[in-house]
Amino acid sequence: MKVCVVGAGAVGGFLGTRLALAGCTTTAVARGATREALEEHGWRLRTDGRLHQAPVGAVAAPGQSGILGEQDLVVLAVKGPSVREASAAVAPLLGPDTVVMTPMNGVPWWFLDDFGGPLAGTRLASVDPDGVIASAVPTEHVIGCVVHATCSVSEPGLVEHGVGDRLIVGEPRGATSERLRLLADVLATSGFEVATSTSIHADIWYKLWGNLTMNPVSVLTGATCDRILDDPLVEDFCLAVMGEAAEIGSRLGCPIEQSGRDRNDVTRKLGAFKTSMLRDAEAGRPLELDVLLGAAKELAVLTSTATPFLDALLGLTRLSAQVRGVYR
Repeated sequence: MKVCVVGAGAVGGFLGTRLALAGCTTTAVARGATREALEEHGWRLRTDGRLHQAPVGAVAAPGQSGILGEQDLVVLAVKGPSVREASAAVAPLLGPDTVVMTPMNGVPWWFLDDFGGPLAGTRLASVDPDGVIASAVPTEHVIGCVVHATCSVSEPGLVEHGVGDRLIVGEPRGATSERLRLLADVLATSGFEVATSTSIHADIWYKLWGNLTMNPVSVLTGATCDRILDDPLVEDFCLAVMGEAAEIGSRLGCPIEQSGRDRNDVTRKLGAFKTSMLRDAEAGRPLELDVLLGAAKELAVLTSTATPFLDALLGLTRLSAQVRGVYR
């Protein structure tokens, strides 16, 4: 299988290394120090104290040696603020049967395509305001992916894997398909715990519901997640936001079966850790506010759901990010 990873950061490097070690021919679209590190060392993934390396071709843009032409699989593993630019790199890699897997946080641009009901086909202005992403990467190529794993980048091109290796993959239309089965088989062969879903929208919403509060509250406070949850007033605020998000999900047909307190108890077990959004803020990188809180707010409006607590969290975090210079 020919695989191109667009976005060779923590998640992209995690997936790319595992796929390469399983025998896939992998390339990566990367820039700067990350591209230089991939050219010198190949993929590098440290997990359970062991360093794994695998070959990869790295280029700055499609059309250069190594990734010219159609791919079997494109892994689009960039964060929300970079999806628009990255979509331009995906388009030249697409053939009639190319699959684009989207292991990203938040609500993707294709979320309401083939959704069913009155919202079907609605473009989310918070995610893809002018349709540029949808035009470059049509939904018929997409297989959604939810990642339940912790990964970080300790230096350019070196991914540190913490816990978890579960991937949930599913067709946007909610059906099973031969290409979904084949992708799941490749991912399982690569060492992932894979589940195929006929309701990938619900899986996406569940993950968003779980990290909708910890990420922005950590940016506002600078606190690790244990300290956020140890403050009863802050946890109650987080639970109020989660309750509103659960109501949005219910109206979308993506119900949340778990209580907010039970979900926070799972987070507590991870101990004192910084969220990815806080690490981005401290590093001066753009924040994923639009695909998380912005999209949730837009879906609240579309479903006529009152969200005063979510609105407050969005407004405060957006202003904080603008002051920091990490939100456009």
